Amino acid sequence: MTPAVLVLRDGRVFRGRALGAVGEASGEVIFNTAMTGYQEILTDPSYRGQIVMMTYPLIGNYGVNPEDVESRRPWANGFIVKEASPIASSFRASMGLDEYLAAHGIVGLQGIDTRALTRHLRDHGAQDGIVSSVEPDPARLLERARALRGLVGRDLVAEVTTEAPFAWAEGGWELGRGYVAPVAPRFRVVAYDCGAKWNILRQLRMAGCDVTVVPAATPAAEILERRPDGLFLSNGPGDPEGVPYLVASVRALLGRLPIFGICLGHQILGLAGGGRTYKLPFGHHGANHPVKDLATGKVEITAQNHGFAVAPDSLAAHGWEPTHVNLNDGTCEGLRHREWPVFSVQYHPEASPGPHDASYLFHRFTDLLARKGG
Repeated sequence: MTPAVLVLRDGRVFRGRALGAVGEASGEVIFNTAMTGYQEILTDPSYRGQIVMMTYPLIGNYGVNPEDVESRRPWANGFIVKEASPIASSFRASMGLDEYLAAHGIVGLQGIDTRALTRHLRDHGAQDGIVSSVEPDPARLLERARALRGLVGRDLVAEVTTEAPFAWAEGGWELGRGYVAPVAPRFRVVAYDCGAKWNILRQLRMAGCDVTVVPAATPAAEILERRPDGLFLSNGPGDPEGVPYLVASVRALLGRLPIFGICLGHQILGLAGGGRTYKLPFGHHGANHPVKDLATGKVEITAQNHGFAVAPDSLAAHGWEPTHVNLNDGTCEGLRHREWPVFSVQYHPEASPGPHDASYLFHRFTDLLARKGG
């Protein structure tokens, strides 16, 4: 097998074997604690700019298939696992993980001690790194890794957003039927595409929304011209402060439309509402994060993927209040406005991958639309 190496900005080196495409990949190295769902993770646009390492040791045993994708292509810059299964054992599989990565030009690494890498990132924080199966000299890679720009302040949304508006028609997935036709729509919703996962759009359709997806740079005036019943702010990659044009558009729409935001959309709302965001040490990436609903006391197990968070104290004077809190580190996982029909969550209620504890939030949004319309 072709040897490969990971070199982190702080000089830590991990040697293993090539996975997927032979070549070189750079980005912020993070870890994901999900046991399954690697295809959905790879195709989640929120991972643009990052090299994803899976903490679960065996990845790829059920292969990949054409249905379990969350966007039009894989977006992760690179992929790291302890062991990539050479066997794809599933009646739905169309190819193996290694073949899939190679077909899409994703450079990967396997055969390293992923527990050691996880501990290192937990102790020292997520950091830039380079995976290479073409450059054997760690010193040369380290020099280049230290010259990487990082995620802070970068506009990664512009790299993943749609180029033109489009309507979404696909509904939820059912075994033996695939993706089904959704229910008849009751509400018109415009969704800002910051890198929206397709299962978010499916869940909106299944909740009764006619969904039009628009580029992230669409001005507020164009949103209002469409006369929607509500606005949705999607997930997406990187630093919310890197997309000031979207923050300005959302600020202009606050109080004029019911709004629901997820992940980056939650952070955009925080900035638009007068608050601030900050970078987390190593982020939240996985399908098993406990979140507490402050209103009900209920604990949900959630899917998460973000490296930045909203500081809720920065919003208190602007009419906002936190609604959910992360039980691992106490960070803000949800917001609502006391007067406007606006709410958001930091986690992913659509899952894919992950539990479905929070799927009710899509119906909370349509309930909000119904009350506003009535």
